Amino acid sequence: MTLQLSREDARRIAVRAQLLDADRPGDLFEVARHLTAIQAEPTSPIAPSADLVLWSRLGPSYDPGELRDALDEQALIEHQGFIRPVEDMALFRAEMAAWPGTGPLKDWEVERAEWVEANNGCRLDVLAALRSDGPLPTSALPDTCEVPWRSSGWNNNRNVQRLLALMVQRGEVATVGRQGREPLWDLAGRVYPDDPVPDVETARQELAERELRALGIVRKSPAGEPAVVEGVRGTWKVDAGLLDGSFTGRAALLSPFDRLVFDRKRLVDLFGFEYQLEMYKPVEQRRWGYYALPVLYGDRLVGKLDAAADRAEGALVVRALHEDEPFADEMAAAVWAEVEDLARWLDADVVRAE
Repeated sequence: MTLQLSREDARRIAVRAQLLDADRPGDLFEVARHLTAIQAEPTSPIAPSADLVLWSRLGPSYDPGELRDALDEQALIEHQGFIRPVEDMALFRAEMAAWPGTGPLKDWEVERAEWVEANNGCRLDVLAALRSDGPLPTSALPDTCEVPWRSSGWNNNRNVQRLLALMVQRGEVATVGRQGREPLWDLAGRVYPDDPVPDVETARQELAERELRALGIVRKSPAGEPAVVEGVRGTWKVDAGLLDGSFTGRAALLSPFDRLVFDRKRLVDLFGFEYQLEMYKPVEQRRWGYYALPVLYGDRLVGKLDAAADRAEGALVVRALHEDEPFADEMAAAVWAEVEDLARWLDADVVRAE
């Protein structure tokens, strides 16, 4: 049976799944295990994205030092740009064992396998360097590639970076931290736990079920119940455990890389919310600010906060609070209270720019 949902139903499912309703989670590990993936984007005009994601869920009790400790102790690890619980790596190792792919290989899978084989000497040099001296930053690893990586984009000739990314997919190396903005690398066997690895299809199904629990409602998935959303074309998949109608909302300020807002098409379909990260745009083309935080109120995304931390002055400088529609008094009070909480968490004072 296909479930019939209103947009309000769909939004509330999405917000609850992302732990952004009034029922806050208990600690860092509860959030990380439920969300399954927190983007490790280091840009920090206010705070690193992962810290903002955790603060949005846990509130002022969250200490960024907890995340640093969890990563240092490898209870959480960075994998392909996302912070994940280390126990989930057995599911990803199933895919690694099947690299470059299962079934008939696509042309791009064949090309990548051939490129790695052509640069096998460099691959072995990287493994030898890590075995003797790891962890090491990317810049300390040798580029002895015989065939350069060709791309029309910014990856052109970034041989070691592309080789490392493919070696992650092969299960040979892993990220173990950062030195400044550079990833630190080590042998995957020193990082991943030696847990039993399921077959690929079992792993894919489990990952799909975990992703659905984290997002609540998605366009395509082998997991969940089929649903249609009133006024939105197409079929969705829904986590049936979130269909009990229970919802109490709150105000929240979100990282631009928060998974509630990261899928821009879903954002428009369900929330009617227009948003772009504008830090790559020229100043004169920005509408909302360099690193504007989407503003959640209840089950609606209602605006963008243009703010930046001035650490030297101990200030959270608020340039603008863009209201998609004029805020009612109660909404405005709740949102500004969240801004004040963000400032306290940063050990700063709110300063409104002139």
